Amino acid sequence: MPLEIVRNDITKMSVDAIVNAANTTLLGGGGVDGAIHRAAGPQLLEECRTLHGCRTGEAKITRGYRLPCKYVIHTAGPIWQDGHHGEHELLTACYKNSLELADKYHCESVAFPLISSGVYGYPKAQALKVAMDTITQFLLDHDMTVYIVVFSKDAFEVSSKLFKDIEAYIDDVYVDEHLSAPSESMRMRLQRRYLEKAKATEAEPEECCAPSMASDARLDDMLSQVDESFAQMLIRKIDEKHMTDAQCYKRANVDRRLFNKIKNIPDYKPSKQTALAFAIALELSLNETKDMLMKAGFALSHSSKADIVVEYCIMTGNYDIMEINQILFKLDLQPLGY
Repeated sequence: MPLEIVRNDITKMSVDAIVNAANTTLLGGGGVDGAIHRAAGPQLLEECRTLHGCRTGEAKITRGYRLPCKYVIHTAGPIWQDGHHGEHELLTACYKNSLELADKYHCESVAFPLISSGVYGYPKAQALKVAMDTITQFLLDHDMTVYIVVFSKDAFEVSSKLFKDIEAYIDDVYVDEHLSAPSESMRMRLQRRYLEKAKATEAEPEECCAPSMASDARLDDMLSQVDESFAQMLIRKIDEKHMTDAQCYKRANVDRRLFNKIKNIPDYKPSKQTALAFAIALELSLNETKDMLMKAGFALSHSSKADIVVEYCIMTGNYDIMEINQILFKLDLQPLGY
């Protein structure tokens, strides 16, 4: 997966380069900076002395020494004041300059901490958004695996409203599924909104109450595609959406090599997370998503909290896979992609 949030100690990441959230002196400090210097050994500090510091937003590179990575990329993040002193631009520059330096040194994998979100006081939800936006934009034009490394799911924050809405929807659907508790649930309200939106755009509604010519036509269409494989449906949908292959697999946060394997091996069956990632990338309706999953041998289930999250996002028109994966990570669920 090109971009992934992981729970780990960044000094133990076996990647080509890790990024150090350093201070401008590059002579070590607390937090991530201190941990990296301790793990790398005194030779890292000796090399850092030759770099003569680093201005905020810039990045410089050293060897990894005792670390399991080849390189350490040092970048000095901004200290949060009030958001009106160029903090956003400087933090964006930290990620952009670090990624460009990694690319210059032919790094295929890079691990970042959440820069400036510790003692520098940058609000965690905003710091995460800057990181995700900048890295995602970079990966549109580069093949690289990037990790955002945190110690725990509480080390970053996501949109509180979206998270609460999804938690409420999970409670509604998960309780209905496991306890059969009838109620005027959020799920029912969302389904009505989804049907109204479908009717407004002349799209087919989720359920048909009685047989009709339209339903007969859909049945004929489904029967004509019985032998269509997952790969065939994927390529057909890419064409229908007027997308390129690269646009699709990058929006799905799927590695190019995996996409080529799916495309070129007729009997290849992707994981459920991969199938759902492509459904999100293609902005498929709920019915289309179910069809695509079926081609890969899966189904959406209200017994799976991850499936409920994806269903909620589709029904509310949220096709931002990075935001969906942030929510899944926060809920200790497996992200989409792979």
